[in-house]
Amino acid sequence: MNSPASANIEDYLRRASTASREQPARDHALTRSLHPETPAADALQVRDAHGGEVEHAPDDVFRGIRTRLLSLGGAKNFTTLVTAVSPRSGASFVARNLAAAFAFEASKSALLIDCNVRRASQHVALGIEPTRGGLLDYLEQPQRTPQQVLYRTRVPRLSLLPAGQPRATTGELFSAARMRALVDALRVQYPDRYLLLDGPALGGSPDALLLSEMVDYVVIVAAFGRDSAASINQAIAGLDPKKVAGAIFNHPV
Repeated sequence: MNSPASANIEDYLRRASTASREQPARDHALTRSLHPETPAADALQVRDAHGGEVEHAPDDVFRGIRTRLLSLGGAKNFTTLVTAVSPRSGASFVARNLAAAFAFEASKSALLIDCNVRRASQHVALGIEPTRGGLLDYLEQPQRTPQQVLYRTRVPRLSLLPAGQPRATTGELFSAARMRALVDALRVQYPDRYLLLDGPALGGSPDALLLSEMVDYVVIVAAFGRDSAASINQAIAGLDPKKVAGAIFNHPV
């Protein structure tokens, strides 16, 4: 089965209920369609069978998204939220590989923040044991510093702020001034560091909308062939349209 190399978001919204995956598609902003053989559940490979470091350049699709974001952001670094229309659409996979795409450029570094606290996966995917806690621990404990919950990964110039110990609710934490101050501080600390926030899905939780207020851009991940035009419209209705950089249509497995 052929997969479109890219997709026009307006066309998708008009035809999502009837369009087949064989239909041609056109480029529009960030909009891409990841191939079915790129499983959303796969982790970024950073180690070989003996535990050694393995470096793989990110796929062209992620380099293309990085280039597009850089053209939008100009000379300054910026923050980007990656969020899905619905759960299990591969947003964490996209956020991780997009962060790696920034980090693989020698003049830049990236910090991936796992804000998908109910489905935290980045520490597992990157082979990190968050013994010093993570984001939620920092937000609940004023005596902690950001440096105490940052972890280096095996990908050069890529750091991780894991989610931390899971909590039943997070709305108050994400709406607190401490969270906004953290995002701002982490960005301005190093002018060459780009922040990627792996957020929860837009549907069913206010957390993604709260996080979107703190960032410069939002990248939306939609499950190709599963998320309908109505569900996409409903999910993005609360976002600031000036922040929506584009969408990625992923084939989840």
